[in-house]
Amino acid sequence: MAKVGMVGIGLMGHGIASNLVKHGHALTVLEHPGNQPLDALKAAGAASVADGASLAAQSDVIILCVTGSPQVEAVLLSAGGVLEGLRPGTVIIDCSTAIPSSTEKVAQAVAQAGGRFLDAPMTRTPKEAAEGRLNLLVGGEAALFEECKPLLACFAENITHAGPVGAGHRMKLLHNYVSLGVIALLSEAAACALRADIDPAVFADVLAKGGGGGVALERIKPYLLEQDPSSLRFFMSNAQKDLSYYNTMAAETGAVREIGAAVLHTYDQAVTQGGGDRYVPELVSLLKDR
Repeated sequence: MAKVGMVGIGLMGHGIASNLVKHGHALTVLEHPGNQPLDALKAAGAASVADGASLAAQSDVIILCVTGSPQVEAVLLSAGGVLEGLRPGTVIIDCSTAIPSSTEKVAQAVAQAGGRFLDAPMTRTPKEAAEGRLNLLVGGEAALFEECKPLLACFAENITHAGPVGAGHRMKLLHNYVSLGVIALLSEAAACALRADIDPAVFADVLAKGGGGGVALERIKPYLLEQDPSSLRFFMSNAQKDLSYYNTMAAETGAVREIGAAVLHTYDQAVTQGGGDRYVPELVSLLKDR
């Protein structure tokens, strides 16, 4: 079993960590104020350390599950960070959502320090993370992907090799743009429906039986019908960040992004309204009240 180090025990990371321990891996986590409570993990045998260099010194594989590119770069590259204690051959697996150009820079730094790198961002929610049923989109060398696949399977149900380093993060941004974009479109329509005195149950039922049916509608339907946003526990500020990253990637590749810019603007405005720490389904109410 691999000695696994982990940075970022948040809503998603806690589920990943729990499944690694459940499968018998020796786990050490980085202490951080943003972590979820570590009591259950420590009771199951996990250890903790105070800095990235110490984490790296005792790990064969290090999994990152942090907010975005600035945090990934800080964890790896800062003084006392992971690269200072990295052992030759150690694998860094970045499950965060990141800007692909930053990912390529980080991967190069890891290689120069003697390590190996995969980007493996996730889709699905904290519920699937706890169940060990995440989807992973992996970028990196095919041989390293195959080597790490059994470890990834401890916490993921569907594991896709998207291509070379950076391809995982590119695919994740494409996925989240489509997912959050459809939710933004549905939320704007739902807000209009409320103002037009259309019963939310009728709205949801008609869309489900027609061209509006799908995962996005199912994710926001509990909020439409019962004002329960917990079916998509994803903060509006994270949606804003992911859409910002998508627009950065699109700009860097010279892609058309008129709709992408409009979707980002929608989430920008929601955060400005005070919705940064509210879950994405609550976008319906923010748009209705704007």
